[in-house]
Amino acid sequence: MKSYTLRVTCASTRGIVAAISGLVAAQDCNITDSAQFDDSETGRFFMRMSFRSEGDAKLADLQAAFKPVAEKFGMEVEITDDAVKKKVLIMVSRFGHCLNDLLYRWRIGALPIDIVGVISNHHEYQKVVVNHDIPFHMIRVTPENKPAAEARQMDLIEETGAELIVLARYMQVLSDQMCQKMSGRIINIHHSFLPSFKGANPYKQAYERGVKLIGATSHYVTADLDEGPIIEQDTVRVTHAQSPGDYVSLGRDVESQVLSRAVHAHIHGRVFLNSAKTVVFPASPGSYVSERMG
Repeated sequence: MKSYTLRVTCASTRGIVAAISGLVAAQDCNITDSAQFDDSETGRFFMRMSFRSEGDAKLADLQAAFKPVAEKFGMEVEITDDAVKKKVLIMVSRFGHCLNDLLYRWRIGALPIDIVGVISNHHEYQKVVVNHDIPFHMIRVTPENKPAAEARQMDLIEETGAELIVLARYMQVLSDQMCQKMSGRIINIHHSFLPSFKGANPYKQAYERGVKLIGATSHYVTADLDEGPIIEQDTVRVTHAQSPGDYVSLGRDVESQVLSRAVHAHIHGRVFLNSAKTVVFPASPGSYVSERMG
């Protein structure tokens, strides 16, 4: 039996859930998971539903069947086949902890994605990537060649059919044009000390100020640097007895976990953009092995 995921966004009104549920049943499909949120502030309705075909329903047939309901309620509707993995392109600079974590989770099946390539502005992780039989693209970025370098990156995105770009500690600022063109399709990770500790070595700054919590934030990239809609966050407690090196190690660990969870939520269609925020539906019990996701 084939499994599908339905994502719906529209203005909030009565009858939406009944219409969708009835249509799914009429297509000989059984609902296996459903979550919804009605935002009273924006008047928007969000829904994610998983269902399994008990007949011979094809993706194209389901998409066609939903058109009348979508038109009636003014819905933005997306239906995807769960068996088709999303194509992901990873970008990294000289910090490899997030890249290595993503590769490991991908290798063991905890992140069911199709990694179509890795882009870097340095050579450090070329061997690691190639050893995973993944194409590696070194695109050096300087103030003089930045427009040309970004144009090459966009060419690779088009050539590979990448549906999601993951900035696994990629330390170059993307242009406003690229951020707008790829809106909702680029995920970034950074420490959660902003705006207090900016610039070089934020963990050392945090240590010197005696912080008690280290955190990380994963968000969609927008033209506003490090201020895009937040997908996932987490923290880890530190004490006065720990060194600056401990802060860095703990920080890298939480960054890796947060980024992987954000990617996991995105590829399973659990994240919805809601103005400057996101709606993130949690995974249902048993939908993935929790210890694999850190």
